Amino acid sequence: MKTEAVTPVSAEGAAGSLTKDAIGVFGICFFVIAAAAPIAGMTGLVPSILVIGNGAAAPGTFLVAGLVFLLFSVGYAAMSHHVVHTGAFFAYIGRGLGVPWGVASAFVTVMSYCLVQAAVYGYLGATVVGTLPDLGVPWWVWSLIAVALVQVLGLMNVEFGAKLLGLLLVLEVGSMVLTAIAVFADGGGPDGIGFGASFGPSAIMDGAPGIAFAFAFAGFIGFEATAIYGEESRNPRRTVPLATYLSVGIITAVFAVVSFGVVSGVGHEHIADETVRLTTVGDVPLADPAQVLFHVADQYVGSWLAEMMKWLLISSAFACVLAFHNSATRYFFAMGRSGLLPRAFNRTSTRGVPANASFLQTAIAGLVVAAFALFHRDPVVDLFYWFAITAIVALTFVQALVSVSVIVYFRRTGADSRAWNVLVAPALSLVAMVGILYLLLARFGLISGTAGASMEAWHMSTTGWVLALCPFVVFGCAMAFGVATARRRQGNAVLRDFVS
Repeated sequence: MKTEAVTPVSAEGAAGSLTKDAIGVFGICFFVIAAAAPIAGMTGLVPSILVIGNGAAAPGTFLVAGLVFLLFSVGYAAMSHHVVHTGAFFAYIGRGLGVPWGVASAFVTVMSYCLVQAAVYGYLGATVVGTLPDLGVPWWVWSLIAVALVQVLGLMNVEFGAKLLGLLLVLEVGSMVLTAIAVFADGGGPDGIGFGASFGPSAIMDGAPGIAFAFAFAGFIGFEATAIYGEESRNPRRTVPLATYLSVGIITAVFAVVSFGVVSGVGHEHIADETVRLTTVGDVPLADPAQVLFHVADQYVGSWLAEMMKWLLISSAFACVLAFHNSATRYFFAMGRSGLLPRAFNRTSTRGVPANASFLQTAIAGLVVAAFALFHRDPVVDLFYWFAITAIVALTFVQALVSVSVIVYFRRTGADSRAWNVLVAPALSLVAMVGILYLLLARFGLISGTAGASMEAWHMSTTGWVLALCPFVVFGCAMAFGVATARRRQGNAVLRDFVS
């Protein structure tokens, strides 16, 4: 078999290029952690794990999930030394598995980014309504205001966005860490501090660990964006791996430590019952999941912090949509540069920002919000859960393909001979990603709210099946397009540069 050149690949378009040396390790980390939306995850994901997952073992579940993604990061980081491309996932997959696979993964990935951003717009709108109910403004108005603000910020230099997210994240994470420290300093709640109840292997596997892990893995969505900023980063072959490991480590620590503080503050012996009590509105449990964190902050720090957290929850959701806006626009830019989308999306503004791609992403988000408002669908139960879980399924599938492509690429090129980095770790992460995908699909109806009247794992409404199959249908159609693209564009140097 012919050995290909192993010179690191960096793609640059003729119609426009991203700003070089615009962002460093911490700037990238701000975007990635903002996409994970720590306080939104703590108020949305953790209560679900406490009630229908494995209860008090939520902190240990997040720790295991973090270790899985650190394992994936080993091969991902190794690949980043040899391919520097704002397309990230699809560039890696294309280099390892070929043009059709790269093209198909491009469409699935950008679809997932658009889905999750639209989902958070719904969550954001509903959160503002809950915080300012007296104004009587419908959720979709707040969501569209956020869409407009994100568009303005999306046209700014990437460094400006990183600084804004950095400020919001310091306040957001700081408030949660302060709450956890206060709980630990007080010796915990009625049951003290139970390490075994939260981190013991038997506790983690108790209850419904499949549901728990499905929600925990959702907390890491967007971490792969580190490589997306490779072309705009300073010294990308060092910056991207470091930012990846640092981002995953921080996300893991925040979720594990703060959720442990929440469990300890409420009391691990009756955590599920107490969570139901705190979050029930009318007869609906988990209707207001944010009250768990707010309750602990109020009890152990003060009402002022709980009140501040309500506003930080809004800023967290806003930071999340801004981060995913940047990720999606850079994907559209890369796809325009490769010829997978019209060349107009390969143009950048004087600030080095993919402006046309930014407008495209905003248009998609605005249309989705308008459609859900027009058909009177709930912004959380429908828009948020439907789209967020579908996006997580799509990204997990693509991450599994990345693990395969890492193995294939380095076996073919011999560019890196470290067995752990390019064979063992990617193979283990592949097994883990397939396991995650199984858990997500097996519980899709339940965690997406499309289970209908039945709570059985595989029962779903028509909507649930459409959503669950959507990533794979898109992948299949895009694969056919990729095959045609590979045949039609043999002389396209840009396409061949990153997906051959």
